Amino acid sequence: MSSKALLHRVAETERQTVSFSIDGRPATALVGDTVLTAVLTQRAQLRLHEFSGTPRAGFCMMGACQDCWVATEGGARVRACSTFVTPDMALLTGGERA
Repeated sequence: MSSKALLHRVAETERQTVSFSIDGRPATALVGDTVLTAVLTQRAQLRLHEFSGTPRAGFCMMGACQDCWVATEGGARVRACSTFVTPDMALLTGGERA
C-alpha cells in the first residue's frame, strides 16, 4: 500500500496524540479522530477491495455503505468512518490484500 497520505491535517493540530498501529507499523493520530481519518493521514488508502484488489478509502462516510470495514488485531471488524481510534488500537488492513 502506498505510504503517501491521502489526507493532510490543516486544523485542530493541537489535540493530544494517540498511538496505534496499522498492519504492525506504529502510527499516531489525534484524540477524536475516526479510524478512517487516522489511517488516511498516514497513507493513501484504507484497504484494498477483497475481490478486485482496488484501493478503498471509504465512500459514504456515515457507516451505511460498508466500504470502510477494517479488522482489529483481536478479530473485531469496525467501520473506520464511525469508529474512533483508541490508544494502542491494532488495525489490520491485510497489507497488500485486505
